[in-house]
Amino acid sequence: MAAAMSLRKGNTRLPPEVNRVLYVRNLPFNITSEEMYDIFGKYGAIRQIRIGTNKDTRGTAFVVYEDIYDAKTAVDHLSGFNVANRYLIVLYYQQAKMGKKFDHKKKEEEISKLQEKYGISTPKDN
Repeated sequence: MAAAMSLRKGNTRLPPEVNRVLYVRNLPFNITSEEMYDIFGKYGAIRQIRIGTNKDTRGTAFVVYEDIYDAKTAVDHLSGFNVANRYLIVLYYQQAKMGKKFDHKKKEEEISKLQEKYGISTPKDN
C-alpha cells in the first residue's frame, strides 16, 4: 500500500488508457480464484476477479481493483510474469477494443435481414 500512496504524491497524471479493470490473458486453464487473488492482491485491494471458464474465454480473466493507481502498479509489475511456465499478458480493459462495437453492428445487420425476410418494418424504416 505504501507504494500506491507514494504514487499519488505530486498528482501523477495517468495515461487515458489506464483503468481499474485489467484484462489478463495467457493464464493456465486450471488457475484458481485463490491463486489469482494471491498474485494480483499484492498490488492493492481487489473488488472482483472473473476467470473465463468456457472454451472461448479459458486462460483469460478480468481483475477489478478498487484503486486505479493499484491497477497501474499491477500492470507495470505483472506483464510478462511467469505463472506455471506461461507469461501473463496484462492489459487495461478497453471496451471499444473488445469487439463491442463490431458485435453491435453485426446484431443490427442480423435484425435487418430477419425483418426483410419476414416483411417486418420498424418505425425508422417508414
